[in-house]
Amino acid sequence: MRRLAARTLERRGYSVTVADSGAEGVMLAAGQPFDLVAVDHYMPEMDGLETLEQLKALPEPPPVVYVTGSDEGRIAIAALKAGAADYVVKTVGEDFFDLLTASFEQVLERSRLTREKARAEEDLRASNARLETLLSEVNHRVANSLQLVSAMVRLQAGALSDPAARAALDDTQRRIGAIAQVHRRLYSANDVESVDMHDYLKSLIDELNETLSCDDGANTLHLVAESIRLPTDKAVSLGVIVTELVTNACKYAYPDGVGGEIRVLLRRDGDDIFLLAVEDDGCGMPAEATPKGTGLGTKLIRAMAQSLHSAVEYEPRTPGVRATLRAAMA
Repeated sequence: MRRLAARTLERRGYSVTVADSGAEGVMLAAGQPFDLVAVDHYMPEMDGLETLEQLKALPEPPPVVYVTGSDEGRIAIAALKAGAADYVVKTVGEDFFDLLTASFEQVLERSRLTREKARAEEDLRASNARLETLLSEVNHRVANSLQLVSAMVRLQAGALSDPAARAALDDTQRRIGAIAQVHRRLYSANDVESVDMHDYLKSLIDELNETLSCDDGANTLHLVAESIRLPTDKAVSLGVIVTELVTNACKYAYPDGVGGEIRVLLRRDGDDIFLLAVEDDGCGMPAEATPKGTGLGTKLIRAMAQSLHSAVEYEPRTPGVRATLRAAMA
């Protein structure tokens, strides 16, 4: 039967190697690569299921077509569960070889598609790794460039004698710093598509503490933020909004020379919504009044909020003011 199968398959274009037993077959498969192995259930020394188990344990196991008798459906099912790619019922006559050849063609085609899929997935992983490395490098360079621009603005502010002009450049420097912080987070983290807002806002608040420390009064910035991850563009918008709201609170919330606490809060507000709040205990504002500083800062807050498909709402309190924004995380 084995010799007849070999001759018939060779006439149909296959190159066939035969083994006298399961043990010999496993030894041959371990020594050279085969596109496919056909295993009969009844063989000397060990049966087909034992042979299949040893074949599947090879470093690069070939696909296996299992051959059984006509009344051995239970064995065929066991072979498929053990990892056989297909099974063929053994009969006497040319029909058996037609079925065996058809099974070979289907198994070889599935094996080819599986290999191509694995190669494509590996190529995609390699491409993604290259793109992530490139994006990380871009963020690194952008962060360095923004740091250089910030230093230039600081030098220019130091050369001016006009207090209003110096204050405007100080505000510009803080805005640049808010954006640069995002890019520093992106190139220093494994995820180049989103930003951990707790870490980002902590660094941003620390920078604002330093840059606003020379203002009159001893304002204290306090952050309470959950570890929410936001896409890069949303993180930039939120960072600019926080910078502007904190700067406004430092300038207008408390009388000159007094100072007080300014709180920044970020938390989830449902499954896919976040809530940002910046609040103080200062002098407050009338219920119908617009916030002070209705120039560039207010326009930036409005524009950044619109990019988040939201708006900043001001809630007068006793004492102080609370500015809030709700937006989608995705």
